[in-house]
Formats: sequence, C-alpha cells, structure tokens
Amino acid sequence: MNSRIIIVGPPMSHNSETQRNFIHESARVKSVDLHPTWPWVLSSLLTGQLFINDYNTQQLIQAIQLTTVPVRTAKFITRNHWLVAGADDKMIRVYNYETLKVIKCFEGHSDFIRSLTVHPILPYVLSASDDKLIKLWNWEEDWVNVQVFEGHNHYVMQVLFSPKDTNTFASASLDGTIKIWNLDSNWPQSTLEGHKEGVNCLEYFGDGHKLVSGGDDKVIKIWDLQNKLCLQTLKGHKHNVTTVCSHPTIPAIISGSEDDFVRVWFDDGDSYDIKSGSGRAWALACRKGTDQVAVGFDEGTKMLNVHRPSKM
Repeated sequence: MNSRIIIVGPPMSHNSETQRNFIHESARVKSVDLHPTWPWVLSSLLTGQLFINDYNTQQLIQAIQLTTVPVRTAKFITRNHWLVAGADDKMIRVYNYETLKVIKCFEGHSDFIRSLTVHPILPYVLSASDDKLIKLWNWEEDWVNVQVFEGHNHYVMQVLFSPKDTNTFASASLDGTIKIWNLDSNWPQSTLEGHKEGVNCLEYFGDGHKLVSGGDDKVIKIWDLQNKLCLQTLKGHKHNVTTVCSHPTIPAIISGSEDDFVRVWFDDGDSYDIKSGSGRAWALACRKGTDQVAVGFDEGTKMLNVHRPSKM
C-alpha cells in the first residue's frame, strides 16, 4: 500500500489532495455534524459547550454552554430546526438551533451518553450509553422511550441507522463486537466479531451492503453485511482508531486516530495521512455530494476538502 503524509497548515494550492477551509480553535471536540444544506458545522466539546460555525464565512453562529461535563455527541435534526445532544450527566437536550429555545431536556440513560443518531424519515432518535443500552426515542410523542435494545456487555460507543434499510441500525461496543439490529426487536439480528479490542466507531460504506469499523486494536475493518464476513483489514494507524466516515463522492474511507493523524484510504490501495497539528482526532463528518469533511481534534474543529491524489 502506498502512503504519504500531508501537513495541514496554510491553505494549499488547488492541485493538492487536501485543502484547509476553516479552523475553529477550542477545547477538545468530541463530535461534529454537518448541516445538509447550510454551510454549518456543529461541534460538541469536552467542556460542555456546543458551537455552530459557518465554515464559509468563518462566523460563529451559535454558542451554547449546555453543561459543565463533556458533551460527547450532538446532531442536527434539520427538518425541525433542532439539535439534539447527549452528555456525561446522562441527559439528552433538544434545542431550536435558531432561537436557542429549549425543546426538551430529560435523563436518557443511567451513565454517560456516547452516541446519538437521527432517523432519516421517522421521528426517531437512537441513543447509546456506557450503561450498555441503546434506546429509541420518538419526538412526536414527547420523546417517549419506544424501545430498549440489550445485548452488549460493555460501553456502546456508536449507533448508526442503515442508509439502505432504515429499519436497521448498527452499534459498536468496547466489548469488541458490532451488532446489527432491527427496530422491531430488542435483541440483535447478528453480531460481527473480529476486532481484538474494543470497537469505537462505524460507518456504512458504499451502497449500504458494507460496514466500516475502527477500534482500539488500531485497525479498520470492512465488513460484508450480507455474508457477515470481514472483507479487509486496514493497518496504518499507530494508536486507537476513534472515528471513521465514508467519503461522500469517491470510493474512499477516512479515519481518525489518537496518533494525531487522519488517514484517507482509497479502493486502489493508495492512502495518505493528514498531520493535524491540532492533536488527536476524535470525530469526523462528511457532507453528501461534496468533498467537505469536518474533523474534531483536541484543539478544535477543522474543515477539509479531501480529494483523490493526483498521479505523479
């Protein structure tokens, strides 16, 4: 596999693989999300804050001090002009992101909340926690808890709805497994095993028939969901893999790690590393139909344009 390193510093030329568009310096960023239509990036911080920035104009749109404990996950619910956030105080908070009106605030779990994901069609949000549970919430019924999903025996680090079948979702856990679930059952449909240590992150890849995962064993795995097999293991990071995402426009995977690098992996075996200059990478988000990628680091949020390398 061919690999090279890119230092993310001053803006690069248009021929470079990676262009830096935006930097917002802050305390450690635990999650990022991109608005699907507006040039906004939502960042949640270890210090309990949320920021919404316009990455085109470099303007701060909103700043919210939600709590004094880490906010590990936050997502836009764009159809309602809301954002939803989960924190170490076990609370789920919902705000109108234009007016900052509090829509709802409630205790969602009995331990830290690690991940939230928003259903693309139905009025549902899934939450995952260190209490080893996944919960389904319906906001049209005043955020009633519709279902509790049990099966993991360690912290649940991430949940994500399938883009192919929105009645299905996947979860990653420090128990070393990935589980596939159906909304109609509180028990997993299948379990993917192969990581030697805890699994921190996952992402559906391609047409939704594949899944990408990253773990504390420093590797990324690509899974065939139909046959429940590991197709490939990608090695290159020197520390825990904390976050993965699928590139929106080209067949590539982007990963972040505690080794201070973001790596881009292409389907032809080529790859390159992006040296952040901002510490460890904790979160990634990609905007559909573009080359834009948001990255949350120890020292803030950056927007990158990630392209396929030009052939030498």
